[in-house]
Amino acid sequence: MTYVVTDNCVKCKFTDCVAVCPVDCFYEVDSQLVIHPEECIDCGACEPECPVEAIYEEVDLPEGKESAIEFNRISTEDNDRNITETREPLPTADARYRELSS
Repeated sequence: MTYVVTDNCVKCKFTDCVAVCPVDCFYEVDSQLVIHPEECIDCGACEPECPVEAIYEEVDLPEGKESAIEFNRISTEDNDRNITETREPLPTADARYRELSS
């Protein structure tokens, strides 16, 4: 199994997860990060680092978030936007964090 990024990451792009990934399997799309399913080694280091709880092991996805599996797979195909170091989150990240935390 692999870890996947769900739509909780939309409007955030916090990169705390990227900093701890030992295999650099995170990629960027316009509004969020995704995990390349063939590069993820299922170590789980990223999951607790996400402040908006957007990362789940595939088998533990909450109900209604199953589409994230296919979204991560499709979004990493032919994607050269591999992200390997932390960056500033999107300007909307703090508001999104508050929205998801309430």
